[in-house]
Amino acid sequence: MSHIKVFVLLAAMVALFGVVGGMMGGQQGMFMALGLAAVMSVVMYFNSGKMALRAYNARVVDRDQAPDLYEMVDELRRRAGLPMPTLAVAPHEQPNAFATGRNAKHAVVCVTQGLMRALDRDELEGVISHELGHIKNRDMLLQTVSATMAGAITNLARFGTLAPTEGRRSSPLAPLAVLIAPLGATIIQFAISRSREFKADATGAAISGKPLALARALAKLQQGAQRIPMPVPPAMAPLAQVNPLAAFGGGIATLFSTHPPTAERIARLEALAREGASP
Repeated sequence: MSHIKVFVLLAAMVALFGVVGGMMGGQQGMFMALGLAAVMSVVMYFNSGKMALRAYNARVVDRDQAPDLYEMVDELRRRAGLPMPTLAVAPHEQPNAFATGRNAKHAVVCVTQGLMRALDRDELEGVISHELGHIKNRDMLLQTVSATMAGAITNLARFGTLAPTEGRRSSPLAPLAVLIAPLGATIIQFAISRSREFKADATGAAISGKPLALARALAKLQQGAQRIPMPVPPAMAPLAQVNPLAAFGGGIATLFSTHPPTAERIARLEALAREGASP
């Protein structure tokens, strides 16, 4: 993803934050919202990894606590030419994984307990390589920041309709903001997330050298997500390798999914296998 596209998408997210603030409280509300967005951007830059781990209720593990996982990640990150990321495990039965952090030196790779039970070694290597692909492509901070900002936009809109106002009525645009803010934030996340998942699949296939194993893993992850609920904040759902909220909805909700269709991802990986797993 080019730096220009990253800048445009994040600028759009901040602009939406300002628009919602303006709809809540006029010009003063807009400037307050933009100021808050600036502060949040700094906080998220330095704390994105901690915030994501907290959202998934994950804990950091070391070599002694998870020796097999540690050795696998260490080998794969060497192939990718990356520093060793921090490892974390989330106590969820749904098989899933994500990467976060502000850069490769401060990266975190998190897997669920269900993931390690559901996959064989080759498939687990494929999933880990996909997350290392996000780190190598330098897009995990973008997704964490956009996810947190999207949640803040939605909460700001909701708070604006509930918060008491002193000496004036609430803005007549407030109900409209409640409707358009989550949709706008989701559309921006949609643009950010879909292309990065395809790229991470391709990069992960090159790192592991096993695109078909990643394809099998994605099929298992999708099946698990549809059967096993994993309650995480909706704004943080795009971090995961497949949509962790699939068990909570379907139908029209899938039109606004920030994840590309798993079947399409599998088809692309199968094509890469035929071509020699070149990203």
